[in-house]
Amino acid sequence: MLNKPLGAITTASDEASRTTVLDVVGDEGQHGHRLFPVGRLDANSTGLLILTDDGDLAYRLTHPRYKVAKEYVATVGGVPAKADLESLRSGVKLADGVTAPAEVDILRSAANRTELRVVIREGRHRQVRRMFEAIGLKSLALRRTGLGPLKLGRLKTGGWRLLTTGEVAALRRATGLDGR
Repeated sequence: MLNKPLGAITTASDEASRTTVLDVVGDEGQHGHRLFPVGRLDANSTGLLILTDDGDLAYRLTHPRYKVAKEYVATVGGVPAKADLESLRSGVKLADGVTAPAEVDILRSAANRTELRVVIREGRHRQVRRMFEAIGLKSLALRRTGLGPLKLGRLKTGGWRLLTTGEVAALRRATGLDGR
Protein backbone atom coordinates (compact mmCIF):
# COMPACT_ATOMS: atom_id res chain seq x y z
CA MET A 1 0.00 0.00 0.00
CA LEU A 2 1.36 3.38 -1.05
CA ASN A 3 0.09 6.83 -0.12
CA LYS A 4 0.76 8.29 -3.58
CA PRO A 5 2.19 11.80 -3.46
CA LEU A 6 1.11 14.62 -5.74
CA GLY A 7 2.94 14.55 -9.07
CA ALA A 8 3.95 10.88 -9.09
CA ILE A 9 2.53 9.07 -12.08
CA THR A 10 0.81 5.72 -11.80
CA THR A 11 2.87 3.59 -14.12
CA ALA A 12 5.79 1.19 -13.80
CA SER A 13 8.10 3.23 -16.07
CA ASP A 14 8.01 6.53 -17.93
CA GLU A 15 9.79 7.54 -21.15
CA ALA A 16 9.76 11.18 -20.04
CA SER A 17 11.67 10.34 -16.82
CA ARG A 18 8.87 11.60 -14.57
CA THR A 19 8.65 10.19 -11.05
CA THR A 20 6.62 6.97 -11.02
CA VAL A 21 4.98 5.22 -8.09
CA LEU A 22 7.68 2.53 -8.30
CA ASP A 23 10.32 5.25 -7.91
CA VAL A 24 8.53 6.34 -4.73
CA VAL A 25 8.65 2.87 -3.12
CA GLY A 26 12.19 2.18 -4.41
CA ASP A 27 13.85 -1.21 -4.61
CA GLU A 28 13.32 -2.03 -0.93
CA GLY A 29 9.56 -1.60 -1.39
CA GLN A 30 9.52 -4.16 -4.16
CA HIS A 31 11.12 -6.97 -2.11
CA GLY A 32 12.51 -8.61 -5.23
CA HIS A 33 9.07 -8.72 -6.86
CA ARG A 34 8.13 -7.13 -10.16
CA LEU A 35 5.30 -4.92 -8.92
CA PHE A 36 2.77 -2.93 -10.89
CA PRO A 37 0.13 -0.42 -9.78
CA VAL A 38 -3.48 -1.55 -9.43
CA GLY A 39 -5.61 0.96 -11.30
CA ARG A 40 -4.69 4.57 -11.75
CA LEU A 41 -4.53 7.82 -9.85
CA ASP A 42 -3.70 10.79 -12.06
CA ALA A 43 -0.63 12.91 -11.28
CA ASN A 44 -2.84 15.51 -9.56
CA SER A 45 -4.47 12.95 -7.25
CA THR A 46 -3.06 11.49 -4.06
CA GLY A 47 -3.80 8.64 -1.72
CA LEU A 48 -4.20 4.88 -1.50
CA LEU A 49 -2.65 2.86 -4.29
CA ILE A 50 -1.97 -0.86 -4.23
CA LEU A 51 1.17 -2.23 -5.88
CA THR A 52 1.16 -5.98 -6.53
CA ASP A 53 2.51 -8.86 -8.55
CA ASP A 54 -0.87 -10.67 -8.44
CA GLY A 55 -2.50 -10.18 -11.84
CA ASP A 56 -5.78 -11.93 -10.94
CA LEU A 57 -6.28 -9.76 -7.88
CA ALA A 58 -5.36 -6.58 -9.76
CA TYR A 59 -7.83 -7.41 -12.53
CA ARG A 60 -10.68 -8.01 -10.10
CA LEU A 61 -9.92 -4.89 -8.06
CA THR A 62 -10.19 -2.73 -11.17
CA HIS A 63 -12.89 -4.41 -13.29
CA PRO A 64 -16.34 -2.80 -12.80
CA ARG A 65 -18.03 -6.25 -12.75
CA TYR A 66 -16.59 -6.87 -9.25
CA LYS A 67 -17.96 -3.55 -7.89
CA VAL A 68 -15.05 -2.93 -5.51
CA ALA A 69 -15.63 0.35 -3.68
CA LYS A 70 -13.16 3.17 -4.21
CA GLU A 71 -13.50 5.91 -1.60
CA TYR A 72 -12.25 9.46 -2.15
CA VAL A 73 -12.16 12.75 -0.32
CA ALA A 74 -12.69 15.45 -2.93
CA THR A 75 -12.35 19.19 -2.50
CA VAL A 76 -14.34 21.19 -5.02
CA GLY A 77 -14.76 24.88 -5.69
CA GLY A 78 -18.13 26.20 -4.54
CA VAL A 79 -20.95 24.43 -2.75
CA PRO A 80 -22.95 21.74 -4.55
CA ALA A 81 -26.71 22.21 -4.64
CA LYS A 82 -28.98 19.44 -3.34
CA ALA A 83 -29.89 18.60 -6.96
CA ASP A 84 -26.17 18.24 -7.81
CA LEU A 85 -25.70 15.75 -4.99
CA GLU A 86 -28.77 13.80 -6.15
CA SER A 87 -27.34 13.69 -9.69
CA LEU A 88 -24.12 12.16 -8.37
CA ARG A 89 -26.12 9.68 -6.29
CA SER A 90 -28.27 8.57 -9.22
CA GLY A 91 -25.63 8.63 -11.99
CA VAL A 92 -24.12 11.40 -14.09
CA LYS A 93 -24.02 11.50 -17.88
CA LEU A 94 -20.41 11.58 -19.11
CA ALA A 95 -19.07 11.36 -22.68
CA ASP A 96 -18.51 7.60 -22.19
CA GLY A 97 -21.97 6.93 -20.71
CA VAL A 98 -23.88 7.35 -17.47
CA THR A 99 -21.99 6.52 -14.29
CA ALA A 100 -23.24 4.04 -11.75
CA PRO A 101 -24.72 5.68 -8.66
CA ALA A 102 -22.15 7.07 -6.23
CA GLU A 103 -22.31 7.51 -2.48
CA VAL A 104 -21.75 11.20 -1.74
CA ASP A 105 -21.65 13.01 1.60
CA ILE A 106 -20.56 16.55 2.43
CA LEU A 107 -17.81 16.50 5.05
CA ARG A 108 -17.17 20.26 5.32
CA SER A 109 -18.41 23.28 3.47
CA ALA A 110 -17.45 26.95 3.31
CA ALA A 111 -18.54 29.72 0.96
CA ASN A 112 -16.06 28.90 -1.80
CA ARG A 113 -15.13 25.23 -1.30
CA THR A 114 -16.60 21.95 -0.18
CA GLU A 115 -14.99 18.71 0.96
CA LEU A 116 -16.96 15.59 0.08
CA ARG A 117 -16.67 11.84 0.61
CA VAL A 118 -17.35 10.03 -2.66
CA VAL A 119 -17.55 6.26 -3.14
CA ILE A 120 -17.70 4.77 -6.64
CA ARG A 121 -17.69 1.16 -7.78
CA GLU A 122 -16.43 1.73 -11.30
CA GLY A 123 -13.10 3.30 -12.15
CA ARG A 124 -13.26 5.09 -15.47
CA HIS A 125 -10.50 7.45 -16.58
CA ARG A 126 -10.56 10.51 -14.26
CA GLN A 127 -14.12 9.54 -13.31
CA VAL A 128 -14.58 11.47 -10.06
CA ARG A 129 -13.15 14.66 -11.54
CA ARG A 130 -15.34 14.29 -14.64
CA MET A 131 -18.43 13.66 -12.49
CA PHE A 132 -17.87 16.98 -10.72
CA GLU A 133 -17.22 18.76 -14.03
CA ALA A 134 -20.52 17.36 -15.35
CA ILE A 135 -22.43 19.12 -12.55
CA GLY A 136 -20.45 22.34 -12.94
CA LEU A 137 -17.96 21.99 -10.07
CA LYS A 138 -14.18 22.21 -10.35
CA SER A 139 -12.09 19.61 -8.52
CA LEU A 140 -9.41 21.31 -6.43
CA ALA A 141 -7.99 18.18 -4.78
CA LEU A 142 -8.70 14.45 -4.88
CA ARG A 143 -7.39 11.85 -2.43
CA ARG A 144 -8.27 8.14 -2.48
CA THR A 145 -8.84 7.05 1.10
CA GLY A 146 -10.20 3.54 0.62
CA LEU A 147 -10.10 0.60 -1.78
CA GLY A 148 -12.47 -2.25 -0.98
CA PRO A 149 -11.81 -3.24 2.65
CA LEU A 150 -8.56 -1.22 2.86
CA LYS A 151 -8.33 2.27 4.34
CA LEU A 152 -5.41 4.67 3.93
CA GLY A 153 -5.37 5.44 7.64
CA ARG A 154 -2.37 7.38 8.95
CA LEU A 155 0.10 6.34 6.26
CA LYS A 156 2.15 9.46 5.48
CA THR A 157 2.21 10.94 1.98
CA GLY A 158 4.90 9.11 0.01
CA GLY A 159 4.95 6.35 2.63
CA TRP A 160 4.31 2.70 1.89
CA ARG A 161 3.87 -0.51 3.80
CA LEU A 162 3.35 -4.20 3.13
CA LEU A 163 -0.21 -5.40 3.44
CA THR A 164 -0.90 -7.77 6.29
CA THR A 165 -1.97 -11.34 5.59
CA GLY A 166 -5.44 -10.37 6.85
CA GLU A 167 -5.64 -7.40 4.47
CA VAL A 168 -4.66 -9.56 1.49
CA ALA A 169 -7.28 -12.13 2.53
CA ALA A 170 -9.91 -9.35 2.83
CA LEU A 171 -9.06 -8.11 -0.69
CA ARG A 172 -9.34 -11.65 -2.03
CA ARG A 173 -12.73 -12.06 -0.31
CA ALA A 174 -13.94 -8.72 -1.68
CA THR A 175 -13.13 -9.84 -5.22
CA GLY A 176 -14.35 -13.44 -4.92
CA LEU A 177 -10.84 -14.94 -5.04
CA ASP A 178 -11.16 -16.66 -1.67
CA GLY A 179 -12.39 -19.92 -3.18
CA ARG A 180 -16.08 -19.42 -2.34
